[in-house]
Amino acid sequence: MFPERIVSGGQTGADRAALDWAIARGIPHGGWCPEGRLAEDGPIDPRYELRETPGAVAYIVRTEWNVRDADATVIFSLAPRLTGGSLATRDLARRRGKPVLHLSRAKSVHPEVDLARFMDDYFVRVLNVAGPRASTEPGVAAFVRETLDAAFPSASDPGPEAPHSARPG
Repeated sequence: MFPERIVSGGQTGADRAALDWAIARGIPHGGWCPEGRLAEDGPIDPRYELRETPGAVAYIVRTEWNVRDADATVIFSLAPRLTGGSLATRDLARRRGKPVLHLSRAKSVHPEVDLARFMDDYFVRVLNVAGPRASTEPGVAAFVRETLDAAFPSASDPGPEAPHSARPG
């Protein structure tokens, strides 16, 4: 199942990589970010279609609302264990009874297979993508892009489930 929408908080690292990936493929995107569009590298670029939460520096509110508004959450990390905001994201998803998947470069053998199966198992249309910021895990953005590319090779590729009868014979 291909995501119909990607939501994220717009922070550097995992969040921004997912939004960039969605934009490059013409997939609708959005989500919540803190008031003032705050991120560790300054204001979040307006090309990211994010809405601001009320109240200054409301990172946890942003996180909770993105979990709430998605069908499921995937958390990317390089490290095998979640910490900080990524750990809070996992806990918020569990408290809300939302499906959550942690993909770690250190532990996941085939993260693209795990993600595709997760999407199918939970009928995920709106996927919240979370993970560490770039300053915490500098390579996480590349891991996000590589995994999304491998799990969903192309929005325009109909794949093996395309009906053959639609083609002229």
